[in-house]
Amino acid sequence: MLANNIANSSAPGFKADREFFGLYLSQEAADSPAGTSPPVLPVIERQWTDFAQGSMTPTGSPLDLALNGKGFFVANSPSGAVFTRDGSFRSSKNGQLETLDGYTIQGTDGKPIPLDNSKAVEIGLDGMVRQGGQDVSQIAIVDFQDPTTLARRGNNYFRLDVSTVQPLPATGAQVQQGKLEAANFQPAEAAVRLVNVMRQFETLQKAMSIGVEMNRRAVDEVARVTQ
Repeated sequence: MLANNIANSSAPGFKADREFFGLYLSQEAADSPAGTSPPVLPVIERQWTDFAQGSMTPTGSPLDLALNGKGFFVANSPSGAVFTRDGSFRSSKNGQLETLDGYTIQGTDGKPIPLDNSKAVEIGLDGMVRQGGQDVSQIAIVDFQDPTTLARRGNNYFRLDVSTVQPLPATGAQVQQGKLEAANFQPAEAAVRLVNVMRQFETLQKAMSIGVEMNRRAVDEVARVTQ
């Protein structure tokens, strides 16, 4: 999990995974004498995606878009609609707004957004796309009542994990033209934690080796016949 966060630290709009802790109580500890407090240990039960917003980074590119507030862009992939906070878009050869993977961005009418590559593009806070002083289309921004219904699809995209859930129009989200949202975590923090995990693993591995050696020597000493 930590390595994946570090690998995607430069991906616009990336949302970090974090761990959910529970408490572990062994059967032996549960049978502790009355009046004592059996020790418990933290254990990672599962991981969850942190959808907190990252900082805004100006790029100056008119087709770089960042969302200020809750919401997702909708992209049309070959397997259906996917959702992303990565607003590094481009204009396709066919004159449509698309992701760098070639997925067209969906407008509020459910159709791809047409662009005239010979004209400048202006995009308002509400996602309205204008060229030559005329409204072209409005970028669809959607949100979900329960973000846990979203599952990672790869390449900074999410898909709906529950077929009965439908996206809702995002309220309060603003489209920032010429900016990109940075990842919502500090790579240095993840790197330090990854080093700590590796050291803990090495320590436990060494402890297991010492235990095996102690058992081996105990068996050799007991089995040895005194001359």
